[in-house]
Amino acid sequence: MYRTHTCGELRDNHIGTETTLAGWVKKVRAFGSMTFVDLRDRYGVTQLFFNEELTQKLNEHSLGREFVIQVKGEVIERENKNPNMPTGHIEIKVASFEILNASETPPFTIEDETDGGDELRMKYRYLDLRRDINKKKLTLRYEVSRALRNFMHEQDFLEIETPFLIKSTPEGARDFVVPSRMHEGQFYALPQSPQLFKQLLMVGGYDKYYQMVKCFRDEDLRADRQPEFTQLDCEMSFVNQNDVLTLFEKLFKHILKETKNIDYPEALPQMTFAEAMERYGNDKPDIRFGMELNTLPFGIGKDDCGFNVFDKSELVVAINAAGCASYTRKELDALTDWVKRPQIGMTGLIYIKCNEDGSYKSSVDKFFDQEKLKAMAEQCNAKAGDLVLILCGKETLTRKAISELRLFMGDKLGMRNPEEFKALWVVDFPLFEHDEENDHWVARHHPFTSPKPEHTAWLGEKDKYGEILANAYDLVLNGNEIGGGSIRIHKKDLQQQMFKALGMDEEEANEKFGFLLQAFEYGTPPHGGMAWGFDRLCALLGGSESIRDFIAFPKNNAGRDVMLNAPAAIDDKQKAELGLK
Repeated sequence: MYRTHTCGELRDNHIGTETTLAGWVKKVRAFGSMTFVDLRDRYGVTQLFFNEELTQKLNEHSLGREFVIQVKGEVIERENKNPNMPTGHIEIKVASFEILNASETPPFTIEDETDGGDELRMKYRYLDLRRDINKKKLTLRYEVSRALRNFMHEQDFLEIETPFLIKSTPEGARDFVVPSRMHEGQFYALPQSPQLFKQLLMVGGYDKYYQMVKCFRDEDLRADRQPEFTQLDCEMSFVNQNDVLTLFEKLFKHILKETKNIDYPEALPQMTFAEAMERYGNDKPDIRFGMELNTLPFGIGKDDCGFNVFDKSELVVAINAAGCASYTRKELDALTDWVKRPQIGMTGLIYIKCNEDGSYKSSVDKFFDQEKLKAMAEQCNAKAGDLVLILCGKETLTRKAISELRLFMGDKLGMRNPEEFKALWVVDFPLFEHDEENDHWVARHHPFTSPKPEHTAWLGEKDKYGEILANAYDLVLNGNEIGGGSIRIHKKDLQQQMFKALGMDEEEANEKFGFLLQAFEYGTPPHGGMAWGFDRLCALLGGSESIRDFIAFPKNNAGRDVMLNAPAAIDDKQKAELGLK
């Protein structure tokens, strides 16, 4: 055997035991005639002690970092114990060793605090994976997956695989397409989700389906997006919205308990989409802290306040940063510059300082007397020592900007503790969104989402489209959507109405989704489900909002695999076989 123990399991009770270890050299410390080596594997680190004779042999081999070695020896008590290491009370008195493979000097230090930048570590990802910090992240990913699968098994779900090579139906993000060699000029697409297949499984009678599935979207990337990602995909028959929410709330709490040992006894709150937008400015609110939005009563037709900027604004909205009245002019100017960034898009920031002596100081003093400043501050529940921050302008832009400012201030004031987990359900989403550029209605989620039963009749009234609510729901954790789903349309006539509302004529609907419409003719049960972003869930449980380090081999922010140098060109022979010019 290459090893009798791992580098993380030996303890005091093993003292006097003969052992064989194998792993990577983490560190070499030479002290004249003695040498100490830290040996690392996936399970931990163990200190090795080499006497004078063996030290001489080590020097002959120029033993360096990341060499793979095997050692045999006795477990002894460590003279200088390290209480910060699980194996810190023992060491191995080496009797013999063998170098299994030498190593070049790594391009960066393989420590949690490394000297390697992102791109360098991505290029040598196999080395980056040796760092403890990444081992912990991938171990957490496995633990979440195990807890999830155990729960689904206990709930009588079947895990069923669905195809990766499917038909392109470009309704949302762009598809990745795959040319067919045997059918020249025709293409498969990689699935953005198994949506249609899981609905067909409901037609087939598999009333509880789930899958840990790879999905693919060819879209512009951000820190929390990857072109390929993993999701928990689920569907159930004979359920309503409450049934789905109840089950997946239990799953969420089960995962928290199994992976973080956190009990979450309270029921997850539910908030409508409209309420979330009004109180937080977005549909995935972070409820770990307050600082809710306050719409001020100054605007068109409401109050001629004499301040032209307010008078011409569609929305005047504020947040109260408690205890921040002491901000200096430099700090306030920095906040103003922050909201002026192109990503935020505002032209300026208005503030009201609530001084300890009961007076008010504002950037718009000359337009508002103390009484009006007090009235605005009180509407935001501001007290002495607080700072009111106000944005105004176009409704959509301003609400998004104040939401971003709220999150920025939450970070700045230490209110977004990554080890605190607060979740909620957001429900009653609009069924449609209006595409202003092309002047037509699009599905907010996807065209298979059912409208609220009381709004079904409105599918035939175009002037009502903006009022139709969807039988849809999102699970939000710490300001991030980790899952979304809906009760689906399960009747052919209603699905045809939905396609028509989205501007598809009968021919186009049959071309793209004829197989689904046909399936609906054969006794389709009521059904619904949801999908969770598995990578994002793991990242949040690991204290991060970026999914990249929780994926073994991720792409960079440009969608490239810099280790493999992919995507890459293919040769002319391959192009000819695929019928590509």
